[in-house]
Amino acid sequence: MDSRVWRVTRPGPIADGPASQGVEPIPVPRDGELLVRVLACGVCRTDLHVAEGDLPVHRQQVVPGHEIVGEVVTAAGDFQPGDRVGIAWLRQTCGHCTYCVRGAENLCPDSRYTGWDADGGYADYATVPADYAYRLPDGYSNEELAPMLCAGIIGYRALRRADLPPGGRLGIYGFGASAHLAAQVALAEGAVVHVLTRSAAARELALRLGAASAGAAADAPPEPLDAAILFAPVGDLVLPAMAALDRGGTLAIAGIHLSDIPRMNYQQHLFQERQIRSVTANTRDDGRAFLRFAAEHHLEVTTTPYSLDKAGQALTDLAMDKVNGAAVLVP
Repeated sequence: MDSRVWRVTRPGPIADGPASQGVEPIPVPRDGELLVRVLACGVCRTDLHVAEGDLPVHRQQVVPGHEIVGEVVTAAGDFQPGDRVGIAWLRQTCGHCTYCVRGAENLCPDSRYTGWDADGGYADYATVPADYAYRLPDGYSNEELAPMLCAGIIGYRALRRADLPPGGRLGIYGFGASAHLAAQVALAEGAVVHVLTRSAAARELALRLGAASAGAAADAPPEPLDAAILFAPVGDLVLPAMAALDRGGTLAIAGIHLSDIPRMNYQQHLFQERQIRSVTANTRDDGRAFLRFAAEHHLEVTTTPYSLDKAGQALTDLAMDKVNGAAVLVP
């Protein structure tokens, strides 16, 4: 039996078709790895960065995709055939470096990532080390669960990195797959959320989910912010986000890639103990904590489904901001 796969064969502008589809033998799992049949795979902006070459591939002609919901075919670890599991971005760490020992495995210099260092989920089958697979909460479809495995987990970590105080005022810049999940976590925890994004459809979604306001990306929010998260990979937005922070506020930048940040003015953007924090991948504890939250607080996951054969179109639509919520490949 074979597996349909999409590989990044020639990284470059999405309009040039950097990924192409083929048919290959089903991958063979290594010791300690699961083989899963892919039930759904989210289309993440990181996949777009890999396809377009903003993130040079670590594995030549890699299969992208790291928001994978799958059914176990070959067992390993605590998982048995038929189990529904999640495969996320973080695939492997060394376990013994300074960062791993102190609980910051996301900073491990020897970390490896699904869809970048190893083949991912734009395929009918995928593999993952059993120690890095997730058990998934009930009450969600495969299509709903897929974006949680990166968009949800990274949004959760970004929210924690933003150091939002209880009942605080949070600004969210960009409102795609990750942002619309992080906003719901913040709202459930009692925050006041203001959304700034260029998409009119995303602004409508933000208000429907409970945001206090929704404006254009470079607008000023209606009140000072205690914290902000930048989800859009646009360095120009760092300045208005920092200017919108109240004294002592924190901006967390959630993306793995960001265009250059313009020159900042110390008095306007940083003084009064405002700060900027980056977000680098996630730990497995982040993933488990977010999925527990999702089990306890049902989240509304807005998705746009595509067949696996339309993965190229999904990447194109994401690049052109035509996707509302999260694009998901459903084989």
